[in-house]
Amino acid sequence: MDKEVVPAVLAVINEKRLRGEKRTPVEIISKMGVFDAREKASEQAWLATGDNIIATIWAEFVSIGAGGRWFYLESLDTHHRIGGGDRSALQVQRAKDRLQLLKRALDAGQGVRAVLQTNRVAIADMETDRAARVSTRVPDDEEWHVAVWDADLKMAVLVRGARGWLPTDEEIEAARARGSIPAAAQVAPSGQASREEVQAAAMDYLTRHFAGYGYKAEDVSSQKLGYDIEVSDKKGNTLLKLAVKGTAPGITGFQLTGDERACAKRGDPWRLAVVTDAIGPAAQHKLYKPAEIDQAPGLEPLLQ
Repeated sequence: MDKEVVPAVLAVINEKRLRGEKRTPVEIISKMGVFDAREKASEQAWLATGDNIIATIWAEFVSIGAGGRWFYLESLDTHHRIGGGDRSALQVQRAKDRLQLLKRALDAGQGVRAVLQTNRVAIADMETDRAARVSTRVPDDEEWHVAVWDADLKMAVLVRGARGWLPTDEEIEAARARGSIPAAAQVAPSGQASREEVQAAAMDYLTRHFAGYGYKAEDVSSQKLGYDIEVSDKKGNTLLKLAVKGTAPGITGFQLTGDERACAKRGDPWRLAVVTDAIGPAAQHKLYKPAEIDQAPGLEPLLQ
């Protein structure tokens, strides 16, 4: 709600809203290059045209540090709501999707375009109140970037403007006290997933990744073709045949089956797709051509 927003931040939002062309929240992200914006309106981050990453910044949690610099604490705990309690499966997935895009921006040294948003209910109730709606959403003229990613503290720091500045520990603690990071006691213990769960998560991640670009990603793993996902364009042309392998803490190795190696020898468009941290909030993938598979970390020899 507006009364929860730092006055200086609210002033920028109001000025942008008043002097800008009146647009709905969907129209705003569509104008910024989000494909199928209406269907994706409820998401919290988007991959737009030109590989631009756009993320919602909830203005209620924007803090101001030294020299007037804005920063925002991002929770890496995908399973618990900001206001406390467990997220639903859909909420968990949205949180994971958002973190994957933010981690992608960090790893690429890429900035993040932001939409500044206020809500019609108290920010702590945003995920539980059925009346929760966007109050105001405006595109920010300033670029943001991920300045800190601390997996141990389950926290990232997003900073508005030029790189090279970080909030002090005292400023971070004050921002944390505003509630954007769930209390440490709420963080779920990390048990080791099974290999089947890791593989399923890797498949799901890649399916959604390519679907986000508008491609069809079909699970063909049950057909034992030597690959698991077939990626095709809108005309039905096959672009990639992906043999998918997922890794996670405690499950870092994988093997290629005889069918997969035989398919690799036939060449394009076969690829080995390795998804690291498949069950975590910041899964990433890398594709290996047939001639590169022996370079893939974690590849184990096929047992006879």
